[in-house]
Amino acid sequence: MRFRMMVAAALSGAAAWPAAAQVSPHAGVEIATDERRRGISWSDGRAAPAAWARVDLPAGFDVGVRALATRGDPRHGGAEAVVEPTLGYSRDAGPIRLDLFGTAHLFTGGAGALDYVEGGADASYSLGPAQVSAEARYAPAQTAIGGDNLYLSLRGRVGIPATPVTMTAAVGRSSGTVDDPIRAARLRPAGRYADWSLGAQYVVGPLTLALEYTGTDIDDGGVAASPFAALRHAGDRLAASVGVSF
Repeated sequence: MRFRMMVAAALSGAAAWPAAAQVSPHAGVEIATDERRRGISWSDGRAAPAAWARVDLPAGFDVGVRALATRGDPRHGGAEAVVEPTLGYSRDAGPIRLDLFGTAHLFTGGAGALDYVEGGADASYSLGPAQVSAEARYAPAQTAIGGDNLYLSLRGRVGIPATPVTMTAAVGRSSGTVDDPIRAARLRPAGRYADWSLGAQYVVGPLTLALEYTGTDIDDGGVAASPFAALRHAGDRLAASVGVSF
């Protein structure tokens, strides 16, 4: 019930943005068999419904919010859901697109300090149906994540000509300093680690179907000293999702 209320609030908040700023509104709902981020689960390995909304503003700015059910994941202190407001800025320079963004991760229903913020930049290059991008995300030192966290990634995607199918691939690495090893395990279950993914998306009109394999070099069979590590959901997985945008 609380998650449905959060989703409704997120969507109604975006709809209530002043008319002068409603240049291009977007919204959608989706559900995944497992919410995987940086190769680890954010939904305790279970199905995760989500809803999002975004308004593109003048001069390249945008504001958005996403609400996700985290299903009591121990990684986030047993939180029921997370709401993630984001402010972004985009600029095109020929075939290169630069995106800057700041995001807050606000958890509900969990125990202790869980909320944290991060910012990042993404540069992408497109050529025909192919796109490659490099991204950096940084969360400064915060109690909720036991230090700071840096995530670097490379991603690629290519549309298969004459089909609605797009293939995706990515590699990333998480690192950072540790002030509290118990809480640092939220984003780095076993310290510094690498992740990778391979996927396919099938897009027809507002409908998107996706299948993605994710993996990490984390030993998910080990014994974690932190309850936030949730190692059993840090290994290789295959997840599917379906989404509708409007």
